[in-house]
Amino acid sequence: MTSTEQAPLTTETNDELIDNAMATVKPSEEIEAVLAGLAQDQKVMVGNSEAGKIWQFEYGSVEVFVQLTGETDEDTLTVWATVLKFPVKNENQLMRRLLEMNWLSTLESHFAITNDQVVVLSSRTLAEISATEISRIITIVATIADNNDDSLQAEFGV
Repeated sequence: MTSTEQAPLTTETNDELIDNAMATVKPSEEIEAVLAGLAQDQKVMVGNSEAGKIWQFEYGSVEVFVQLTGETDEDTLTVWATVLKFPVKNENQLMRRLLEMNWLSTLESHFAITNDQVVVLSSRTLAEISATEISRIITIVATIADNNDDSLQAEFGV
């Protein structure tokens, strides 16, 4: 390139520039950075098992779990928080309410039932995941769970 030629301009947005800069960050490191900002009293428990690495922290009135099965593109990030335990009253009404809430108010997460518990959860493979997405998934699950657990327990808890 001669001194009169200019380098081509790129059209990357600020988010893309940030994500590209963070591309070298391992998902586990990004999870820990996000939890450092969200966890109450900075209390985060971490465990390792055959299923991967699991973090547990309190956010408002809920316990949130973050599971990372590994660090490859095929591995998954799953975040969940329990909002209500069975048995419940008015189970049919509860099911209808959860389905209605799943329609528009849960963003990339959703309500589900597992092990006799109603949970808010989100799961995604690590392929092409960005630091922004990791932060968003954890924040969405924690916030939606905390915003809904008290009202669901008051209406449907026994």
